[in-house]
Formats: sequence, C-alpha cells, structure tokens
Amino acid sequence: MRSMAFALSVLLLFGTMSCSKQPETGFQIPVTYYKLGNGLKVVLSPDKTSPLVSVGIYYNIGFRIEPKDRTGFAHLFEHMMFQGSKNLGKMEFIKLIQESGGILNGSTRFDFTNYFEIVPAHKLETILWAEADRMRGLDITQENLTNQQGVVTNEVKVNVLNQPYGGFPWLDMPQRANTNWYNAHNFYGELEDLAKATLADVQSFFKTYYAPNNAVLVVVGDFEEKEARAWIEKYFGPIAAVDQPAKPDLSEPRQEERKRFSREDPLASRPALAFAYHMPDRNTPEYYAMGLIDQILLQGDDALLREALVQQRGWAGEVSGGINQDLGNMFDYSGPMLWSGSLIHDSAALPDSIVAVIDSVIETLRTKPVDTETLVRAKVKFRSWFYDDQGPYGGLGTLNYLACFALFDDDPEKINGIERQINEVTPELIQRTAQEYLRPTNQTVLALTVKTGS
Repeated sequence: MRSMAFALSVLLLFGTMSCSKQPETGFQIPVTYYKLGNGLKVVLSPDKTSPLVSVGIYYNIGFRIEPKDRTGFAHLFEHMMFQGSKNLGKMEFIKLIQESGGILNGSTRFDFTNYFEIVPAHKLETILWAEADRMRGLDITQENLTNQQGVVTNEVKVNVLNQPYGGFPWLDMPQRANTNWYNAHNFYGELEDLAKATLADVQSFFKTYYAPNNAVLVVVGDFEEKEARAWIEKYFGPIAAVDQPAKPDLSEPRQEERKRFSREDPLASRPALAFAYHMPDRNTPEYYAMGLIDQILLQGDDALLREALVQQRGWAGEVSGGINQDLGNMFDYSGPMLWSGSLIHDSAALPDSIVAVIDSVIETLRTKPVDTETLVRAKVKFRSWFYDDQGPYGGLGTLNYLACFALFDDDPEKINGIERQINEVTPELIQRTAQEYLRPTNQTVLALTVKTGS
C-alpha cells in the first residue's frame, strides 16, 4: 500500500530546497498558500535548482473513513483514477506523463489519497490540465470497475495472503491496537467487500470526495508563480464545489490494559513480533517529544532497542518501526496514530522474553529524564532525517509535507516551524511523555508464529 496504483520507480534527485526569507532555525521552504473560489486549496513552492516540477493532488479521503460495508474501497477507487477521464482515454494519462519524460504514481493512506507527477518544468500547464480533467470528469464505467476489482483482489492476494509476513505489522497492528472501527478495520479490504462494490458506489464516491473543496493542489519546483496561478485558475476554477458529509468520529478511548495477540503465518520461516503504543494528539508538545523518543528508541544504529535486541542479545538482525510505521511519517496523517516497532527474530527468543527487554529499555525513559547528550543526539538525528526527507525524488518530500499541513491544518507554513518545535523539547518533557504514552497499559503486542513443524 506504500505505492498502490502502479509500481513506477521514482529515481530523480532534486537539489536542496532554496530559501525565500531569513530562516527561523536554518531550514526554510518558500510557501505561497491560497484558495480558489470553489474551495480548492493551492500551495506553491518555487525552486529553481533543477528544471523539474512536481505536481500533487491530495484528496481528503483515505481508508480510515471508507464505508463500513466497503472495506478497501478507498484503495479501489485510487485505481479507478487511472482508467481515463473526459478528454484522456484509458491509460492516456499515464502515457501523457511518460512521453513527457516524467513519472507518476498514487497511494492510499489513513487520511488521504494522493496522486503526483514529476515532469520537465515546461510541461507544467499540460499536467495541470490533465489533473483538472480527471477531477472534473472521471470515466466511470462498469468495465473499468470490474477490471480494477480484479486488479485489487490480485494485489491483496500477492501482497498479503500469499506473502510471508504479508501485512505485518502495518495492516495487522491497527486492527488489534485500536477500538474504533474506522481505525481498526482491514484497510486493504475484505475480498467479499471488494466484490460487492457497485457502479453506483463508485459514482457516488467520486462525486462526493473528489471535489475541489475536499482537496489540495501543490506545485513544487521550477515555475513562475504568476503563470502557475493563472493556469490553476483556468483549469481548476470552473470545477464546482460539492457539499461534504460530516466526518465520522475517529477518537480512540484511552487504553487501560495491555493487549496480547498472536497469529500463525504458514508462509513465514521465522517468528516475528510487533509492539505498539497509542500516540499523543498531533501538534501537542508531547507529539514532538514522541518524535524524539522514536529517534532514541528505534532509529539508527545507536537506537536503544536495536542495541538491546540486536547488538547485545543477537535475537534479530533488525528492529524497525516508527510513527505511522510503513505508511508514512509523523506528519502525514490526521487522527489517532500508533508508534510501533517490529522484528523478525530467532525461534529461541520467546515473545515474553522479547517483550520483557522492550519493557526494560522503555522503562529507563519513564523513570528519569534523558541525559543531555542523548537528547542532543536525538535532535541531530531528527534534523538529519527531516532535511533528507525534503531533498530527493523531485521534491516529493516537501510536496507531501505541504499538502498534509494544508489539508489537515489549513497551514502549510507549519513546515517551517518543525525544527523550532523539536528544539523546544526538554528532558523533562521526554520523561512526562514516556510516563503517559509508553506506560505498560498502553501497549499492544502481536506475536507472529510459524507453522508447527516448519
């Protein structure tokens, strides 16, 4: 699900972002933000480093809020967006991008479905026209729906049902750690639900959620703002807004007891274990503290859980994870989220023993403030990751941040305040955050076992 429409490799390098004003903490992204009359949010971020432009449209509909009897529907519809529109027939959108020397893709996440293109700068107008064309009039036919139902069904079988460790832990853990159905259902989709999707379902879904007032358009790269604004108004401005339904309640109750689960994976050769904790709310001081706790415990060769489980005991070759594990990062979601980790481990290492080590390491953060050296190192690691996340892939990292901050917070300038928020985290805040959010009763563990006798 990291890249659900077409597996087109994104291998372009985009230079370091330019600065448009004096930096607050050293790293600044130029941001122009406005809205069209129909409610479409627009973010422009010019950069003349390379003669490329990245265009992204993010719709405020992800698999978290898809219909209850249509699991996997948000993902299914993502595929439908590549099946043709009013002026571009089936596969012609893809052909248009590729023949322009560009690349494209799309994905479905918790809280958005996105589509992007990276093209030579002189093709910007063409891409804006093409994206507006499919927002205005997607070609929704029974033939296309039936075809994509088959494609998605096969994708589920290949990536999850017939794959060792398929869906582990990104698909497994939310279903076990969360209580609210919207946060806890099978995001990839039950096969019977996918089969039941009707043409009327698709038409209604498109009309409702793929409206300009439920989307943000972001352009990053080598372009002139005045020219881009004129094209955006020309092609997107005439598209009518649509009344949006009320968003469902996504809140999660405070977890008060440890949760323990196991499932057998008949295709796995070694057992595995995943653990998760509910996150603080977005944009709170504790939220930023968890970003640094993640660096201390999971990220990099000096991470405490890696040191304890891999280097000291040799139970696994790697411990991976993070905030929004495998589906993004700590900034590209809205609503409840998990901080989680996972490892494929030796059969001799029992789940209870692994959990005991995890608990012991985490307890060190809960019992006393971290030392200054550890906190400084975590901030340096975070800054390195954050900078690196902006640069490559044609500016897609920057585009993703801008789109999500516009979509969820109505404030893409938040990208330029992240370092300040991180720098304000203190050892005392780290400890308070760990005491509340890394408490044992907020923990969920999933043990993946191998088939008996294998």
